[in-house]
This record gives sequence, C-alpha cells and structure tokens, in this order.
Amino acid sequence: MMKHVIVGSGVAGATAAQAIRQTDPDAEVHLFGAEPYPYYRRPQLWEFIAGKIEQGTLTFRPAEWYAERGIELHLGTKVAALDPAARQIALADDNREAYDRLLLATGARPFIPPCEGTEKDGVFALRTLDDALAIKAYARKVDTAIVVGGGLLGLETARALHTAGLDVTVVEFFPYLLPRQLDEEGAQVLQALLEAQGLHVVTGATTTAILGVPCADCIQLQDGAKVAGDLVLFSTGIRSEVTLAKEAGLKVNRGIVVNGHLQTSAEDVFAAGDAAEFEGVVYGIIPPAIEQARIAAANMVAPSSVTYTGTIPSTTLKVAGAELTTLGEAVVEGDEYTRLRHTDVAGGRYRKVVLRDGRIVGAILLNDEERARPIRQLIAQDVDVSAHVDRLLENEFDPKSLL
Repeated sequence: MMKHVIVGSGVAGATAAQAIRQTDPDAEVHLFGAEPYPYYRRPQLWEFIAGKIEQGTLTFRPAEWYAERGIELHLGTKVAALDPAARQIALADDNREAYDRLLLATGARPFIPPCEGTEKDGVFALRTLDDALAIKAYARKVDTAIVVGGGLLGLETARALHTAGLDVTVVEFFPYLLPRQLDEEGAQVLQALLEAQGLHVVTGATTTAILGVPCADCIQLQDGAKVAGDLVLFSTGIRSEVTLAKEAGLKVNRGIVVNGHLQTSAEDVFAAGDAAEFEGVVYGIIPPAIEQARIAAANMVAPSSVTYTGTIPSTTLKVAGAELTTLGEAVVEGDEYTRLRHTDVAGGRYRKVVLRDGRIVGAILLNDEERARPIRQLIAQDVDVSAHVDRLLENEFDPKSLL
C-alpha cells in the first residue's frame, strides 16, 4: 500500500488528495495544512469582507468529508523540513512522517514591495481567512481605506470594502488597472465603471511610505502626494512558497521547478498549484492549480502516466456590475500579432481579440460574457479564423459558428 503525503491543504492539495483516493482506494493519504481550517474558497474572501456571505459558506467541504473518504487531515500542522533522501517530512513539533510519494502544494504568500511603515496597525495583506477576519474587524472601526494594487484581488477587495461602507481609493503602480489582464483601452472602460460605482482610482503611482502614529492614516507617494486612508491593504502580487523545497535542495526558481509529470528535481516529490513553476511559468490562479493537482496525483499513483502541457490562462472578474474575462495571450506585444478591438465606454463594454497566423491566441471581453466560452474553445482547438477577421467583433457575428 502506497503512502501519499500532501503538504498544503488549499485547492491544489485538496484536489490531489481526492484524485489519489479515487484512483487508488487502498492508498494511505495524509493532507497537512498549516491553517486550522479545511480548504476554503479563497477567491470569495472579499465577499466575506463585504458581508455578502457568512464564514461557514467559505468552507468547500467540512473535515468530516475527508474522514469519510479515508483522507487523514492534519490541520494547524506546520511542516518544518523535508528530507528527500529519507523520504520524510519533519513537523514543527519535531515529529516525522514518512512517505512513498510527496506532493508540495505549499501555495504562495503575499508580496509587499519595499515601503516604510508596513508594520503599523491598520496595514494588511489578504491571503488567508485569518487575514480576512482581521481586515473585517478593523474595517468596522474606520471610514476610509486604500488598496495598493489594482489587480484582480485588489479591485475585488476594494469593492468589498466599499460595500462594507468605507470610502476607498485604489492606488496602482502601472499606468492603468489590471495590467496583467487588460490593455490600456480596456482599462479605461473598466475604470469609468468603477468610478461610477464610487471608487477612487489613482494610477501610475508608487507608494513609498505608510504615515500615521501609531496607526496608519495615509500613504505617501513617490511624487510627495498623500492619499488619506485609515486602513491600508496591499494587493501587490504573490510569491511562491518555496522555503521547504529550497532548504531541501530541490531545484527552485520563482517557484518549485517541475517537469511535464509535475515531478520536482527530487525523486518521488511532486509540486502543483501556486508553488509550482512549469516551463518558466507560475500561473497563480485556480484553474491551472486544479489541473496540475489532478495530473500530479495521477503520476503519484502511476508514475509518468499523464503529461502536463500547460494551461490556457483564463481569469474572470466580477466587480461593480462588470464581468471581465481574459483568455490566453491577451496583452502580448510584437508584430506577429493582429489585434482587433471594439470599445464602448458609454455602454461599459470592451472587446479585443488577438490573432497569430490567423488563429485566436488571446481575448479580452468586458461585459461580453456570451462570447467567452466559444472564443475559449477556438483558442483551445487552434481554429483558423482568418477568413472571418472582418466580422469577428461585429455584434451580430456568433463565434460559435466557427466551431
């Protein structure tokens, strides 16, 4: 009987545990999580902060679900070290756990750029349920907030704080919002929608210091300007949690480097999710984490049985009445790409398709969700659409007709 140990009880770890159990009902499966909670829906933390859902709603499956399926869940248990040669992990309480196969699903931690005053009361980052609980409690005591970072999580959290009754300003380093998912034209449409909902937006601004004694009451920008806010939330990206892997001598770059079978540089050690780096990419979003976890699980049970070739990036944002879907290579540069755009600022709509060699390789769809599914299929199936380029963005044209 094989013994599988998984470090990390988030989406990748929980998915892999279930997949192993389904594939090999006789296997011994241990799932270790540093947090005291079983896997919960991290993308919905902002809804919890906004008061739209209760804490219990966040839990994907209760602890009993794991027990019923023979998955041994070890919550509130920090793994302190990894010994690949001995095929053991060491726990923070000095106990050791042996394994036949190990999956590192250690996730990521928030990145806070160099900035003075981040230790002050009222300064937060949002990654865990405990973070959300602390932010929600603090938000009840103040009237104004600043979200540093205009990415997906930053905008969702800004909207949540606004819904909770705070006056919120978003401060973004790049010249426009959502630089990883949008181009400048699309960002202008989104910003207009957000401002109409009551959010304030400052772009092209670098935060250099958190001011206030003893608690935060404003931030200072590089140009000397100040923005008032009693709650400061940094939403400036994540960094893969690679400490265990690095200290154990595994190959690490931005993430834990894995091959097409999701194997690390150590025998019988795999990695998936936000901690894993495949062909130079750390995806940092849920769909690849789930796909990687399932493939890693399959290869842990039956070595080299399934190959991972990458995931088409796909993100969806619902905020301030807007639905944004970004697919594939949506913001690439280069003469080999053809970019088609349709902008409707008044109607809050933006549509962009990126083509290479007559095939769609990326798209941005703002408040145009009915096109998202067929365009995703056109990308995945590598369909030649060159004969229809002139009509692709017309309201009357249905991209499903090309499938």
